[in-house]
Amino acid sequence: MNLKSVFGEEEEAVFDSWNWNNSVCEFKGITCDDEVLVVKEIDLSHQNLCNNNNDIPFDSICELQYLEKLSLGFNRLQGSVSHHLNNCSRLTYLDLGNNLFQGPMPPISSLTRLLYLYVNNTGFSSSFPWASLETMEELVVLSLGDNPLLDQTPHFPQQILKLTNLTWLYMSNCSIQGHIPPAIGQLTRLVNFEISSNYITGQIPTQISNLLNLWQLELFDNNLTGTLPVGLRNLTNLQFFDVSMNNLQGDLSEIKFLTQLKSLQMFENHLTGEFPPEIGDFKYLVNLSLYRNHLTGTLPPHLGSYSDFNYIDVSENFLTGQIPPNMCNNNNMTELLILDNNFTGAIPPAYADCKTLSRFRVSNNMLSGVVPDGIWGLPAAEIIDIANNDLQGTIPSHMIQNAAKTLAQIYAANNRLSGQLPPEISKATSLNTIDLSHNQFSGKLPATIGDLKHLDSLHLDSNMFTGEIPASLGSCVSLSDINMANNAFSGSIPTSLGRLPTLNSLNLSSNQLRGEIPGSLSSLRLSLLDLSHNKLGGAIPESLSIQAYNGSFAGNPGLCSQKVKYFRPCSSDSSGVLVTCLSVGSAAGLFLLAYLCYIKRKSGKHEEDEAWNVKSFHVLSFMEDEIIDSIKEENLIGKGGSGQVYRVSLKNGMDLAVKHMTNTEESVWQKSNRRRRRRRSCVAEFEAEVETLSSIRHVNVVKLYCSITRQEQEQESRLLVYEYLANGSLWDRLHDPSKKKLGGLDWITRYEIAVGAAKGLEYLHHGCERAVIHRDVKSSNILLDEHLKPRIADFGLAKIGQTTTTASCTHVIAGTHGYIAPEYGYTYKVNEKSDVYSFGVVLMELVTGKKPIDEVEYGENKDIVYWVCSKLKNKESVLSLVDSSIDDAYKEETIKVLKIAITCTSSLPTLRPTMRAVVKMLEEAEPCKFISSISNKDKV
Repeated sequence: MNLKSVFGEEEEAVFDSWNWNNSVCEFKGITCDDEVLVVKEIDLSHQNLCNNNNDIPFDSICELQYLEKLSLGFNRLQGSVSHHLNNCSRLTYLDLGNNLFQGPMPPISSLTRLLYLYVNNTGFSSSFPWASLETMEELVVLSLGDNPLLDQTPHFPQQILKLTNLTWLYMSNCSIQGHIPPAIGQLTRLVNFEISSNYITGQIPTQISNLLNLWQLELFDNNLTGTLPVGLRNLTNLQFFDVSMNNLQGDLSEIKFLTQLKSLQMFENHLTGEFPPEIGDFKYLVNLSLYRNHLTGTLPPHLGSYSDFNYIDVSENFLTGQIPPNMCNNNNMTELLILDNNFTGAIPPAYADCKTLSRFRVSNNMLSGVVPDGIWGLPAAEIIDIANNDLQGTIPSHMIQNAAKTLAQIYAANNRLSGQLPPEISKATSLNTIDLSHNQFSGKLPATIGDLKHLDSLHLDSNMFTGEIPASLGSCVSLSDINMANNAFSGSIPTSLGRLPTLNSLNLSSNQLRGEIPGSLSSLRLSLLDLSHNKLGGAIPESLSIQAYNGSFAGNPGLCSQKVKYFRPCSSDSSGVLVTCLSVGSAAGLFLLAYLCYIKRKSGKHEEDEAWNVKSFHVLSFMEDEIIDSIKEENLIGKGGSGQVYRVSLKNGMDLAVKHMTNTEESVWQKSNRRRRRRRSCVAEFEAEVETLSSIRHVNVVKLYCSITRQEQEQESRLLVYEYLANGSLWDRLHDPSKKKLGGLDWITRYEIAVGAAKGLEYLHHGCERAVIHRDVKSSNILLDEHLKPRIADFGLAKIGQTTTTASCTHVIAGTHGYIAPEYGYTYKVNEKSDVYSFGVVLMELVTGKKPIDEVEYGENKDIVYWVCSKLKNKESVLSLVDSSIDDAYKEETIKVLKIAITCTSSLPTLRPTMRAVVKMLEEAEPCKFISSISNKDKV
């Protein structure tokens, strides 16, 4: 009963049987010896238990003299584990894994009878007591993974090599360094050996072939070199084999003998040679991932024919031949990814009936023939990617209307597809990307396209579309990128396009558009505008007559302008002409004067000033000198780990934010990198990432205009020029008293900020060619424009997913205390789920108005996630979490978002949703905007 008292009211159901009316042996989770009725086992695992601020009474537990099993795994237990655990000397089974403990690993030296030890993913912060293993000779299972326990372990622990009874060894995500010792071959009873996501170097020892009982071998995400060891073929019981993300070379000849394999993962290595045809005969293989290697040859035609094949990813190799036709025989296949190879022939018709396919990606090959109609109607499809082949066919209306509500992206550019775009495409309501460019589509663009409310990018360029651009396109409120160039569109440019709040790029060039340029386009914030080579007439709107759009109107002889010099001036009455002439003359004089001053100024600069290098990522309306001259103390608006930020006000009235970085500042940032010897490669990688980030076009991601760099002797300065956001950061508006005076954020505004920021992260994770992982999502990196619309900012720590990055760069300690996912704080491994956790913390900030870290409110070493967890007792305590400044009418509405936040901050990454799922959940939680007004009417 002492144990029951440490848990909250929400766990009462677990302990319903724990009352004085029952014998202890009748308590749930308690097992007794049938003869003497003494407690032998306590198993409370997987009960979602949370002990709040109460310590687990291990001293009382260990007074049970006959206790042999103590299992508390997979809960939310916190606090420290006392030394009293050493008194449980009869234990043969101890499971504390998958909890949230703090403090040092408890002493276990007296637990000499242990057979099973699970302390994986516990949260303990000290090194593991390796010497204790010397007294545990009978240990069968040792599970230490996903912990900071081994952070001080420079080499593979030698004590493990003496545990010859081990069948299960899990040591992934533990920062172990050094080689896998040849003596590993002595542990011949091993069934499972996992040492992934560490710093292991050297070759896989040949002695590993002695482990004939191995069922699973996981070595991925290390720095292994060399070839697959000779003798690997002896592991004929192996079912799961993963050596991905290493530097392995050589061929797959040893693999062809492992006929029991169910999962083969070897992606991101340097493997060569032909794909072994024997793998096609594997009867149990369901998962095959070999992407980003240098493999040649063909895939065997019967690959995947014998099993419930699930997915294949052999992208980015040099494979040839045809696509194996029968991998979806049992209709269980979810992903077919063979992009960037040299496959030929047609798409096998069988995949048109593969109802489970979510990702069909065959782009960048040499496929030909007609696309099977059913591909366009796959009910589970999220991505259909057939771009850059020689495929023919149409998009049949009877199939696309059956497309799943989940279909998000269509990539079909650079083929020979034809026919009309059917009106039924509007049924695929989740579409965010359509790229049909460089095909032979014709006919009119259906007006129903306006029903695609999530459409972000529409590329129809270089086809044969005719007719008018439908005005309904202005209803696609999420559109940021439109390219309809090189078609035969006629009629006028719809004024509705000017009402698209997120439009960033508009290319309607080389068509037959007539009429005037709509003045509504002046309200857009476009980084690219191209209306050239049409039949437009009339005056160019004054706000579009700027240097940034030079060339945007060429090839339209009917246009006129008072500002753009290569167009005829617009006609007006004589007085207007006189005023215009005077204005033009004055402007020309001012321009000449400014130009002479500029030349003089340039001639007087030192030679080193000539060394500035500008890389522009958008059309620029400013010179680098204007930026450089503004980098001074009075313009400083912020400092961060990756540089100083300045506000630059240009002469044209535009404001910019400029981040200044030097090698000195970067060195400070990189001191957190435990592999400093690879700093140069990290810096080079940063340059590559900036290039990738510069291509991002999304309304909820801050716009990077250009980079300006200069190399001077040993020091390099970098300037990153971003758009300036007038309302600062979300942190300021939530937590800075001086900024909160500008006006609090009501719930509707907070909700819209949450959705916008989520869409920005969704784009980074799912909308780019390779996922962009931000790694420092927090409220201070969510900036707000003049309309309080959010932008994800500060990509100084961002990583491009699944790239061949240097391992040390991947392991940089990044992020901000209070936002860092628990597993990331000690494994240094990063993926999209780390961003999801951080975003969940931001959602908690929006709901509660609290900061992520507040020792007065939450307690020492506690954070907002812990605090929220501790309040989930009943409805009243949950409602008490909501920020008091939020209107009472919305309090119930906010709980929907709080539930999403709790899901995002699950301690186990696998339980967190993707950002795409987060966006959908948030949209389903949309508050009724009329609640407050209705409430007020009732009061009246």
